[in-house]
Amino acid sequence: MTFVLPMSFPDLLLLLPEILLTSWLCLILIVDFSFPRLRNEQLAYFSIAGLVATLGCLAWLDYTGVTGTLFANMFALDRMALFFKMFIVGSTILVILSSIDYIHRFKFFRGEYYFLVVMSALGMMFMASANDLLTVFVALEFSTLGLYVLVAYLREDIGSNEAGIKFFILGIFAASLLAYGISLVYGETGKLVFSDMTSLQATPGLAIGFLLIFAALGFKIGAVPFHSWIPDTYHGSPTPVTAFLSIAPKGAAFAILLRMFLVSLATFRPIWTLLLVAVSILSMTYGNIVAIAQKNMKRLLAYSGIAQIGNVLIGLATGTKMGSDAMLFYLLTYLFANLGAFAIVIAVSEAIGSDEIDDYSGLGRRSPFLAFSMLIFLLSLAGVPPLAGFIGKLYIFIAAIKEGLYLLIAVGLINVVISMYYYLIVVKKMYVSEPRERSPLRVSGPIKVVVYICLAGTLAIGVYPQPVTDWVVSAILVFSNVADPTASLPVAPPVIPFGG
Repeated sequence: MTFVLPMSFPDLLLLLPEILLTSWLCLILIVDFSFPRLRNEQLAYFSIAGLVATLGCLAWLDYTGVTGTLFANMFALDRMALFFKMFIVGSTILVILSSIDYIHRFKFFRGEYYFLVVMSALGMMFMASANDLLTVFVALEFSTLGLYVLVAYLREDIGSNEAGIKFFILGIFAASLLAYGISLVYGETGKLVFSDMTSLQATPGLAIGFLLIFAALGFKIGAVPFHSWIPDTYHGSPTPVTAFLSIAPKGAAFAILLRMFLVSLATFRPIWTLLLVAVSILSMTYGNIVAIAQKNMKRLLAYSGIAQIGNVLIGLATGTKMGSDAMLFYLLTYLFANLGAFAIVIAVSEAIGSDEIDDYSGLGRRSPFLAFSMLIFLLSLAGVPPLAGFIGKLYIFIAAIKEGLYLLIAVGLINVVISMYYYLIVVKKMYVSEPRERSPLRVSGPIKVVVYICLAGTLAIGVYPQPVTDWVVSAILVFSNVADPTASLPVAPPVIPFGG
């Protein structure tokens, strides 16, 4: 009697990161239940160890060039998928590190917090490799399931409960839009795999189907007009969960949007470019203008995040490889600046018990380290040289200029000026306003590690972006057959001419 594996070893190699993280996910539960007296810090570091191992596995697969598809092309492992998986796992590691001091607020089920964060990250990894609409739906809902619980994790906090209810209701609504959109697309084409839809014929049913799918993914990235859940959910959620929501799910959703627009809908580029230009302009303008009136730091970063997504959509609206390169580069710069800012929000909240901007008054005197770090992160988000955010915006704008999207560039530049205003309001509070108390703020070791990593990423990418540029250019080679394959990001900015 012979035993035949349903999958060969090369096939298993494509799923190795997911297999490793799934196994570690089970170990987290086993360790938590078997050792009830285990300290939360130890369980956090145990979770991080599994994520680091997964990150190393992903880096090895990227270095060795292992690629392929599984399950009749439903699961694709290419360099773009590897980029987004490393993006997701890296952000999850930083979020768990940021959570170690915050965890004392969870009076119940502390161990399950790490399980849910890692489970959501696992679902997002599957989203990065989803190559058909059915896998998109299953992976997206799998990743969101843990987020529903995490948003409402502070059971005795009214704000957390309210945020959880709003997020759940709107999340279910988005899931229904996605399911209905998929059914319309399948009914019109009889196909689900993105690469099988490269020669679609335009029909009303197909257009409505893809619009519904875009609306569901727009909810995931928080673009206007699908943003209504973001301010209240960010405000009421535990701050580490807010940080997680602000970056990891958005990266996973953009991986799907890239495959959908640049593969399935490549022939309809003139139509969806107009759609993305409109959504980008609305997101940038609305997010920046409303952020000016915010008094709470988490809400300010929420509206700032909406505006930042508008910037990312500029790259997608170009429909070119260069725009896609710029998207990935910008997302990486946003990861470091955004998670660094949220780490400081967590540190200040733990020290003074408030997230209000007024309570940041005199932070430069109470904690020069936190104030300087927040200054760097906010300036990077605004796009001030020589920080990473400046290079990211430069690449995005140049990609749009090559495609003649001058209106989008004009609106983007105006919004850069607007964003500078409310970011500098926070800087003024930290360095000009008098502190309400004089006692120095204590910063824990894990928060310091997160801030140092984010500072290093923000400064290093801004000063020497070439390694990251080379990485994202190679990651998007999967789309080298669409819309001017010779155009790509420059290897040593800001040399002109850019691209091929």
